Amino acid sequence: MEDAAAQSEREWDGGGGGGGADAVLGLAGAGASLSLCYHEAFGPHDELILLEAADDLLPDLLQGRVTVRGRPEEEAVLCTPSATYAMKFVGNSNSVFLIPPGESAAPTLRPNGADGDDNFASATDAVASIIKVASGNIELVRTAPRLDKLRKLLNERPYVLDEDLGSDLQQKGLYTWQDLCELVQASDGELTEQLSSISAVEIDGFWRMVDDSSANTILDMILHNSVLHDWSLNSMPENDVLDVMESDGFMRKIVTHCLNRFGTKVDKEARGCWSLDERRVCLQFARRALGAGKMKLENFMGKWERSIPSGMRADLQMLEGEVLCEKLGAETWVHAFSVADLPLAPADRFAALFQERPKWEWKDLQPYIRDLRVPGVSSEGLLIKYTRKTQPSADAEPIFTAR
Repeated sequence: MEDAAAQSEREWDGGGGGGGADAVLGLAGAGASLSLCYHEAFGPHDELILLEAADDLLPDLLQGRVTVRGRPEEEAVLCTPSATYAMKFVGNSNSVFLIPPGESAAPTLRPNGADGDDNFASATDAVASIIKVASGNIELVRTAPRLDKLRKLLNERPYVLDEDLGSDLQQKGLYTWQDLCELVQASDGELTEQLSSISAVEIDGFWRMVDDSSANTILDMILHNSVLHDWSLNSMPENDVLDVMESDGFMRKIVTHCLNRFGTKVDKEARGCWSLDERRVCLQFARRALGAGKMKLENFMGKWERSIPSGMRADLQMLEGEVLCEKLGAETWVHAFSVADLPLAPADRFAALFQERPKWEWKDLQPYIRDLRVPGVSSEGLLIKYTRKTQPSADAEPIFTAR
């Protein structure tokens, strides 16, 4: 394809004895016209496709900062460093001629002595050569990145403590940054943001999820050592934590990753420290408590409160988007239902939600859709498209069902 394109470019560069695109650009004034002829290399030229782009995309396009991503079975998208665009072919109702660069042909003589009139015999008598008639062009429409595939890929082979890959590095289930760029239809910026959102970490050049059991073990050891070494959970000295955990057999990089997953780095007295986040830590212990399945609310709260670190307080509001409560007779039961496990595409997200429950109150539904991002569509627009809203009375809670 590249050789053919290069050869075509050589053929079109002033070839064919016809006029070039400059002749078209030179048209000015009302009623200006241009004669056309077929270029000697005229043909279908399937390697040439017109692309319509907004002005704000031109710098990325002209500087080569765009890539087309997608597998053969997927609809291609165009990615800038920070955004993703769907590529849609739009047919033309009128003929669109592609004219290559080149010299204009000499003006033709006009009958009745008109060729002596300078104003008449300039642009009107130029001739441009047509290399192709375009049947349409590709239109770029900003779209949400297609990131559902990312979690699926990284979950093929999560990192586990004491794993020994050995010569197994070439097996399926391990993905480099370049692999992810080729497999996931998202811009580099969106991909980086999502890797952070799902708590992925790069280990030996491969992006990995950390197995839940391994993350639990590391968190437990950090909390255990905080008691032994009298570290405040709001100000744990980074170097001390890493040294102690490394002496216990844990990789410094994985420990740092877990500190970042469950806390925030702060500076205290000119040294790096970590402050564990109460909500993130308590949420991790809530997931453990619900690991066995549905529980009565009071039993769950008791188990959860007994498991969390001293000084932290369990609050059901921490679990928005993580657990669902339901009334069964006089009792309230809870079970795990995490927004992180739901699809990112709106249609698939709402389908999964209504499969879980046919009817949703807004207070329950909102935590499961507030992370949806569709360019040009508001949350209200998504609700109108995918749900039906009913409200028995003005002061009653609205109920949402599938549209």
